[in-house]
Amino acid sequence: MTLRIALVSEWLDAWRGGAETSTLQFLHHLLDAGLKVDVYTRSRLSPAPGLGVVTISGAAATRTRRSSTFAQRVDRRVRDVGYDVVHAISPCRSATVYQPRGGTVAESIERNLALLRRPSMRSLKRVANRLNLKQRYLLSMERRLFDPRRGPTVVAISQYVARQLREHYALPESRIRVIYNAVDPDPTPPAQRIEDRRTIRQEYGVGDGDLLVILVAHNYRLKGVACWLEAVSLLAREGAAPIRSLVIGKNHSARWDHAAHRLGVQDRVRFVGSSSRVPAFMHAADALVHPTYYDPCSRVVLEGMVSGLACVTTRWDGASEIIRDGVSGLILEEPGDAAALAARVRKLHDPEVRRMLAAHAAQVAPAVSMARHAREMIELYQSLAPSVGVPRSMHRASTR
Repeated sequence: MTLRIALVSEWLDAWRGGAETSTLQFLHHLLDAGLKVDVYTRSRLSPAPGLGVVTISGAAATRTRRSSTFAQRVDRRVRDVGYDVVHAISPCRSATVYQPRGGTVAESIERNLALLRRPSMRSLKRVANRLNLKQRYLLSMERRLFDPRRGPTVVAISQYVARQLREHYALPESRIRVIYNAVDPDPTPPAQRIEDRRTIRQEYGVGDGDLLVILVAHNYRLKGVACWLEAVSLLAREGAAPIRSLVIGKNHSARWDHAAHRLGVQDRVRFVGSSSRVPAFMHAADALVHPTYYDPCSRVVLEGMVSGLACVTTRWDGASEIIRDGVSGLILEEPGDAAALAARVRKLHDPEVRRMLAAHAAQVAPAVSMARHAREMIELYQSLAPSVGVPRSMHRASTR
């Protein structure tokens, strides 16, 4: 009997970020496997064979209220249908599987506080957080979903997220399933990759002999752009071989141009802004840096590795668990350490080091494929379907 799945994601527009892109790719793999899926979302999607789309609309004065209304309306709709599994990516109380792609809100708050170096600023930020209605709503939903006594099976996209569940909520191991984040392979033919490298470098004035390092992020502060600018400045002052960098993401503003000028790296670092050509930038680059303060399991690092790029990230990125430090990538122990980041990137001036790291990085592709991710998720669905049952009365009881 074919499983009937409800997939709940408030937004499913790829331009919004990595979580939405991952969900869309995952959805295609579910449909290819023959599952019947109804998507509950506020985005406008077109139905397809095996796919039903339930658009949940509704205006509200604030984003928090809109999210709350979305969750309430989803709960009312799914409890009367009788799905085998309700897989929630956006929080809702009717979930039988909950997959917090962004990790826990509790950990995200702590890691954003880590950006503030002065204890007095962290104290003020904690007070402000307590007044933040959206954070209060999300934390309240987390406490319900991660109640140790009852609730859904929680899918962690890395061991880092699994630790968050244990440390912040004492969630028992029986409720946690680690299924690593994943990406689809890069289908670009070799000839196109060569052309991408030529055209991107020509467009941004990067020489063939320059070390081109890219950083892809929307939240510049959290993903360590300031640290990267400082690291480039250190490398430039010590007379390192030519290094150029392109920063790709929608968070670009004049303040970042000013920071680059203040550090004297305005000719070495270019802010590209948002782009639909991220794969082409990866083909043009020699390396990717992701000096993040927090990432449950970075898609961009996984994409870089699958594309055969030498990647640098931090221990606060769940994707670092995939990397063998010094073999398939380089790991920074603490974000914000510009000298340590510069030291890692300095190694990449050696073409042999880059080739070795890239070759080993590309070998992780099967372990981080979306096909593997979908297969493990379907196995989880099948293990849960007999216990959650189809009777509607059970679904009603579970949401009270």
